[in-house]
Amino acid sequence: MAKIFSNKNNLQILYEDNHIVIVNKRAGDIVQGDITGDKPLSDVVKEYIAEKYNKPGNVYLGVVHRLDRPTTGLVIFAKTSKVLPRLNALFASKDISKTYWAIVKNKPAKEKDTLIDWLKKNPKNNKSYAYKKEVTNSKKAILHYEVIKKLHNYFLLEIRLETGRHHQIRSQLYNIGCPIKGDLKYGFDRSNEDGSIHLHARHISFIHPVKKEPIEITAPLPTDVIWDACS
Repeated sequence: MAKIFSNKNNLQILYEDNHIVIVNKRAGDIVQGDITGDKPLSDVVKEYIAEKYNKPGNVYLGVVHRLDRPTTGLVIFAKTSKVLPRLNALFASKDISKTYWAIVKNKPAKEKDTLIDWLKKNPKNNKSYAYKKEVTNSKKAILHYEVIKKLHNYFLLEIRLETGRHHQIRSQLYNIGCPIKGDLKYGFDRSNEDGSIHLHARHISFIHPVKKEPIEITAPLPTDVIWDACS
């Protein structure tokens, strides 16, 4: 896996006000601390806030949701303890619309479709398996995809999630024979040099929980030959 790429000086801040901050996550960053002990993106954002606003002591930052470490794109953080439960409620009620872009090896059987599976996580290998029928300890997973571009050797899919399960997009696309470029864990035949996978949290829209204004943010794509062909 790529080393942590973000620091307080190179963060891609896409939106910020007194309540929330939205970051374009780089591949290799972990959103929140884990057993690796690597510095998480949440700590980097805290350092950025402390320096920008000259805040002494501990800076509050609430983690609202996560992206897998090799994935890139939009991550929302809460800057106050007041707004965190409101953002959590938006996610729980599905009042936040999230769109992802994925570059896959094979063309799906259908140009556009809804995938409904039951995902079961195996904590031993940190992997989720998709089943067409409910199995013990599985959770229902729903996503909608559309093929939006044919690349030289790949296909670009736009994906809208209805549920937010562990490795959902990766597992469900693998299950239909469309592994994401670079995703060794879910069926792609080789890794990307930087440890990334070609899955990007591209767009998010919601009503601001305090200002009650519509927020729509699109995350710029990472820079490489494949992503450049998508823009």
